[in-house]
Amino acid sequence: MNRVEKGVVNAALVAGLVGGGIYLAMGGSVGASSSNQTDSRFAAEAAKGGHQANGITEQQLTGTAAAKVRAAAIAANPGATVQRVETDAEGAAYEAHIIKADGSPATVKLNASFTVTATESGRGR
Repeated sequence: MNRVEKGVVNAALVAGLVGGGIYLAMGGSVGASSSNQTDSRFAAEAAKGGHQANGITEQQLTGTAAAKVRAAAIAANPGATVQRVETDAEGAAYEAHIIKADGSPATVKLNASFTVTATESGRGR
């Protein structure tokens, strides 16, 4: 291989690495299995945070409150994956957006004592 051919090959390798890095940085995945597709479908929702209703903006939960809401939601829905936990703008104190074990989305509503009061099917907001 002469210098020109080596230069072309090296440039192609660098371009491929840079392009792959950009793809991954933008949220692409490598080797995603079909079991991850359900979770990926809701990734944008999980990252967006709360909505506004009744003049109240929902706030993401952290710390002890978040841990209690997660634990209660999973106890009420064994095998579920919690997408996000937040305050609720529609009557409950807290809510957890989950993906049930069967892959369907739901919203778990909790009172101020971290007791589950309802589980609503669907994506919610």
